[in-house]
Amino acid sequence: DQIKARMSQIKTQIEDTTSDYDKEKLQERLAKLSGGVAVIKVGAATEVELKEKKHRIEDALSTTRAAIEEGIVAGGGVTLLQAIPALDKLSLEGDEQVGVDIVRKALEAPARQIADNAGAHGEVVVEHVKTLKPGFGYDALKGEYGDLFKKGIVDAAKVTRSALQNAASIAAMVLTTETLVTDLPEREKAAAGGHGGHDGGGMDF
Repeated sequence: DQIKARMSQIKTQIEDTTSDYDKEKLQERLAKLSGGVAVIKVGAATEVELKEKKHRIEDALSTTRAAIEEGIVAGGGVTLLQAIPALDKLSLEGDEQVGVDIVRKALEAPARQIADNAGAHGEVVVEHVKTLKPGFGYDALKGEYGDLFKKGIVDAAKVTRSALQNAASIAAMVLTTETLVTDLPEREKAAAGGHGGHDGGGMDF
C-alpha cells in the first residue's frame, strides 16, 4: 500500500512539474517502483559493431521515453506531410511566405528521402501520400501503401513535433540572416602528368 501511495504521489508530481528534467527523473523513479529495472546485454564480434548496437539501443530508449510523454503518430514522415495543408491556409506575402515555403519543403524531405533510400521515386511517393487518409503512408520495406499504425510504422509525437519546430526555427534564421557562409565544393584536380611527357602544371581541363 505504501508503494502504491508513493506511485500515486509521483504521478501527481509529474503532472504538476513544468521542468523537463524533473519530469524525466520522476518518470524513471515511477518506472523503477512499478516494474523494476531491466538490464539489456549487448554483444558483438567487434568493437565497432558493439558501439553501433549500443547507440541503436540508446536511440530506441530515448524514443520510447518520448512516446510515453506525448504518444505516437504515423511514421515514415507521413505526419509531417499531412501537416502541410495547415500551411496552405496561411495568407502571407514577402519574407513570411518565403519562410512558409522553406517549412513546406522541410516537411516533405523525410518521406522523400525514405522513399529514395528504398529505391522508389521520392517525389512520386510524396505526392501520392498527400492524397491518402490520415495515418496511411508508404511502407518502404515492402514497397506498398497502407495503414502505418497497423504495420507498426510509428514515430514518437515529441520527436515529430521537435522536427517541425526546428524546421520553423531554421526558416526564421535564414530570413533574418543577411549572409550565409558555406564551403565551396572541391574541384577535381587534373592528373599530375601532361601530354607528351610534359608536366601539365596541375591545370584543370
